[in-house]
Amino acid sequence: MTLTIRRLAYIAFFLETGLLLVVLPWSTFWSRNYFVVHWPAISPWLVNDFVRGGVTGIGLINLAAGVADIIPLLRPRPGSEGGPVRRSPEGGGG
Repeated sequence: MTLTIRRLAYIAFFLETGLLLVVLPWSTFWSRNYFVVHWPAISPWLVNDFVRGGVTGIGLINLAAGVADIIPLLRPRPGSEGGPVRRSPEGGGG
């Protein structure tokens, strides 16, 4: 039970971080943040489209990691179709 909760927390972290890194570089918040206001010398670098694209790429990697972690949780486990697991009789006694 605890492992599932921990795994869901990791999945939520990856999905949220990925969504933020995909959306934020293209918003107005990105070009008017704390670092740009206090250090204007890095402003041309931060608002460069290549840097924004790189951050978006890292966000897509985080989204892919979250989706890859959630897929095994959504798949049914072997033998969990609702009935008992049936084994084929080895010696025919059964």
